[in-house]
Amino acid sequence: MPFDERMLNGMGVLTAIVDCGSFAAAGATLDMSQSGVSRSVARLEARLGIRLFDRTTRSVTLTDEGRRFYEQIVPLLGGLEEAAASAAQGATAVRGRLRVNMDPFFSRLVLGPRLGGFVDKHPDLQLELITRDQLGDMVADGFDLAIRFGEPPVSTLIARKLLDTRILTVASPSYLKKHGHPVNPADLESGRHVCIKFRDPATGYPFNWEFHRGRKRVEIAPQGRLTVNDVGTLHSTCVAGQGIAQILELGAESLLGSGKLLELFPDWGDEVYPLYALYPSRHHPPAKVRAFFEFVLSLTGSAASSAIREAPSAASGTG
Repeated sequence: MPFDERMLNGMGVLTAIVDCGSFAAAGATLDMSQSGVSRSVARLEARLGIRLFDRTTRSVTLTDEGRRFYEQIVPLLGGLEEAAASAAQGATAVRGRLRVNMDPFFSRLVLGPRLGGFVDKHPDLQLELITRDQLGDMVADGFDLAIRFGEPPVSTLIARKLLDTRILTVASPSYLKKHGHPVNPADLESGRHVCIKFRDPATGYPFNWEFHRGRKRVEIAPQGRLTVNDVGTLHSTCVAGQGIAQILELGAESLLGSGKLLELFPDWGDEVYPLYALYPSRHHPPAKVRAFFEFVLSLTGSAASSAIREAPSAASGTG
């Protein structure tokens, strides 16, 4: 198919619809009428020979063909935007809008308190942080980057590990005074101890409790009637002596350092949980994505490779 420069306008309209969520909102952003947006999409669909959107009175979503096309053009348009900024300013600029899908726990306890410095450093950047329990569909939802705990699902997304944080089994001094100190992980199944379970947002079920020591792994069924899905609630109920909990070491340093929570099985502390940065392109990511990635690295103190600055190979992603 020969290139038609009019397709560039249609691609810009397409990305605006995905970013804004509707034809009307995209028109307002682009200073176009809703009918003008519809005509632009119709011309692009005719040129490509595919249908890009499924439309109802309440929602606009990409078709499978539209999603594949969008995944291919986003890095190209991002590259054009960055090239234009570089040509105009003589350097790569951190500018435009950056939408980041954030893990709520990391956003609240680690990122939020230190976000001001990043925002002040990049006055031409419009930053949108959306906290969600689940990753969802990054492409369809218009995200440039995601910061998520847990092993990423198999997909076309590029995944860069930021860190591994230990999983600790903890209790408060008041709980231990009342119930005694369990000797080993198996004691938690005896019925003498109460455990606070945490719901996995991906499955809807509580996380399994595992204990790792070198190559040895033990899994137990925790006993308890309380299940929560918020890390703040998990911390506070455990500090209040309501039960034993498994928590991430990241974000709990002050509770452990002050003695409000005590690690129960330090010799079974080899289980870790990863934090990843995810982005939807195998091409060189734009400056705004690289800048935020480096900022998160500085917060975690991670020694992770800064390879997000490089064009990753086919084996570096999750799919």
